Amino acid sequence: MPFEQHLPHFIAVSWFVLCWWGYTRYAIWKGGSTPCLASVLHLYREDWMRRLLMRDNRIADANVIGNLERNASFFASSTLIILAGILTVLGSTERAVSVLAELPFVQAVSREIAEVKIIAVAVVFIYSFFTFTWCMRQYNFAAMMVGAAPMLTEERVTEQERKSYAERTARVISMAANQFNFGLRSYYFGLATLAWFINPWFYMLATAGVVFVLYRREFHSDVLAVMVYSPVELGQSAKQQGG
Repeated sequence: MPFEQHLPHFIAVSWFVLCWWGYTRYAIWKGGSTPCLASVLHLYREDWMRRLLMRDNRIADANVIGNLERNASFFASSTLIILAGILTVLGSTERAVSVLAELPFVQAVSREIAEVKIIAVAVVFIYSFFTFTWCMRQYNFAAMMVGAAPMLTEERVTEQERKSYAERTARVISMAANQFNFGLRSYYFGLATLAWFINPWFYMLATAGVVFVLYRREFHSDVLAVMVYSPVELGQSAKQQGG
């Protein structure tokens, strides 16, 4: 196949990588100065850990950590099933290409290009699997920290030590949650990669659509507005705290 026919695929893949990597960096940068789901939830986790240190019964807290870990485990298991299906399709590429060729708006490609597309989808979900399993491990670390948290009756533990422990535990939970978020993003971009089987230009459009959806949900969603809402203005709250 001449280079002119390969060029749209190179452009589409470059656009995909740029959007995924670029949005990830942008979200981290913008989240440092603008309320987003990740930053606001971290504040809630800090409140959670501070309240955890004020009670001796941590059974409910351990159950919450376990539920979060099970969510990551579910997606990790689902990713393995998806990968098994992708490898099955890779073993019968010619049949898959012939089926797709009968669909409207699908651009006919060679078997080699079709195999590259299938492998690209597999790579996205392999990344997803590693991300979700790392998320599971970090939730395990958080469970250990919850179990090792100082009891309320321990008089030798200073208030500063309790505050530092709560912040570190909340940070570990947030790191696990961020990995879970990265895994979910890979699912979004993996689904966008399926559009490549239609044609590269639709692939680029689907990728841009994923970025738009992610941005709206992380920075301008209704649930974010609810979580950051406070009936007391920040200036008034600061005055009350200052006495």
